Amino acid sequence: MSEDEAQDWIARHFGTEAKVGLQQLIDIVVTESARQNLIAPSTLSAMWVRHVVDSAQLVTLAAESDGVWLDIGSGAGFPGLVVATLTDRPVILLEPRRRRAEFLLVAADALGVSDRVTVHCARIEDVKITANVISARAVASLDSLFTWGLQCASSATRWVLPKGRTALADIAAAQEHWDGVFHVEHSITDPDSLIVVASGVTRR
Repeated sequence: MSEDEAQDWIARHFGTEAKVGLQQLIDIVVTESARQNLIAPSTLSAMWVRHVVDSAQLVTLAAESDGVWLDIGSGAGFPGLVVATLTDRPVILLEPRRRRAEFLLVAADALGVSDRVTVHCARIEDVKITANVISARAVASLDSLFTWGLQCASSATRWVLPKGRTALADIAAAQEHWDGVFHVEHSITDPDSLIVVASGVTRR
């Protein structure tokens, strides 16, 4: 997928106006990346593919789950701020690193979504919130994410977790300790990369 194809995908799925807000997010992240290491420098030339569409596809995978979206380890705001830009749902961003949490607050305000976005400078295991959707991008294993975040989930919570090429092995390891419905989706930005979608997650 090229950068132009990524922008076309956003326009098809979310409308041409969505591109404006997402371009603003890109600009904010690129500017801040000169001050702190928000994203890998090698991805700066492919922001639409590597970060925007890679995040936005999660919205389509959670379309049937309304309500609060909780993003663990939000970092530069992917996928959390993309979700907030593309939807009208409440979004909670968890980021334990203070400088990044401060950046997320400023970015949410600049994007005009601060009325729906809450930023907690905290670890997931220290927060008690019930979320309809939980995401985490390149944070930890499924077993660790479920262990840390189970207190924020109900039986109806959908977990949307990009896991790259290790997804199937990660699911197998998690199923030693966890029950639930697990399936994988191929990422549209990299067909070899997989996204785990889980629901009804309970400890064995």
